[in-house]
Amino acid sequence: MSIEIREHRPGRDIKDFVRFHHTLYADDPAWVAPLDMEIKDRLTPGKNPFFEHAEVALFSAWKDGRMLGRISAQIDHEHLKLHDDGAAFFGFFDTVDDAEVASALLARAESWATERGMKVLRGPFSLSINEESGTLIEGFEHPPVVMMPHALPYQAGLAEQAGYEKAKDLFCWRYDVQKLPPRAQRAWDTIDALPEVRFRSVDRSNMLAELEILLDIFNDAWSDNWGFVPSTPAEVRKAAADMKLIIDPDLAFFAEIDGRPMGICVCLPNLNEAARDLKGKLFPFGFAKLLWRLKVQGPKSARLMLLGLRKELRGVKRYGALSTAMYTELTRRGIPKGYEWAELSWTLEDNRPINLGIRAMGGKVYKKYRVFEKALPGAEA
Repeated sequence: MSIEIREHRPGRDIKDFVRFHHTLYADDPAWVAPLDMEIKDRLTPGKNPFFEHAEVALFSAWKDGRMLGRISAQIDHEHLKLHDDGAAFFGFFDTVDDAEVASALLARAESWATERGMKVLRGPFSLSINEESGTLIEGFEHPPVVMMPHALPYQAGLAEQAGYEKAKDLFCWRYDVQKLPPRAQRAWDTIDALPEVRFRSVDRSNMLAELEILLDIFNDAWSDNWGFVPSTPAEVRKAAADMKLIIDPDLAFFAEIDGRPMGICVCLPNLNEAARDLKGKLFPFGFAKLLWRLKVQGPKSARLMLLGLRKELRGVKRYGALSTAMYTELTRRGIPKGYEWAELSWTLEDNRPINLGIRAMGGKVYKKYRVFEKALPGAEA
């Protein structure tokens, strides 16, 4: 039988789409099932604010009554407003090791985007660059950390066989907690001696207001990055609700200068470490297990998601050591809590200053993800 492509309505008939990875990764010892509830919410209008500024289609591939793959296609109007590049995106790109299946799904996403006047298809982003980004190309033996994707070794090759080329590689760094390098300690000492600078922990009881400050710094500090899309106020409200349960205030803080927040550090406990045996389900007993492991037992790993400064501090000699001091402050806070290592993810392959700084702290690239793209028919015109 030929391959059948089925379309799923976001938020409606998505059970097969959501659960497919449980079959695909069943024999992969590194895979950690994301929470089904979280994936379902991410794909449901009204629960994910992404749908307020985006169009989304979901497709699956079937043969002989068996699901063999899935893909999303999306147009983010916030991205188009900022970049005006005619880009549509694909995500949730998971298939069996079959070039015909992968090509059929990508072709369906391409036709969907072409029908809407788009000029290039780029991904995977599930669903946006501010969520899960890229296809794993190195480090398959390592389990994914919280809010990072996983893939089987053949997946990137299937995209290439379908005519996709590299757009950008993303680096993930592993930092094993260790004695701080002398340079890092000197940076911390320098900043600690400045009376106007302090590190203030996030106030978990007022998460919405804190996330609004974080959004303001993020939208400024990351605005020049490749593919950057600002978070909307609705997305900040959703993030505040999601993060309130798992955030560790000791690992999330602001760098304030004269009382004004000028830098952010957001490091989350690695939820995947605590959820590895839950198989994506919180009920009937998963929620209690997860809560106990996060709040009582305490995880040994974390993910540093954001660490950056407002652009106006760039080139200011007095605060030249501030970003290194923030890495050091995070390490100083994490050691007493029993954290043993953290993933710093992700950074752009060509972001030389950031990558050099992480390497100087003792971080090592242990995973790489790739973002692909392909010109769509009519792009030349």
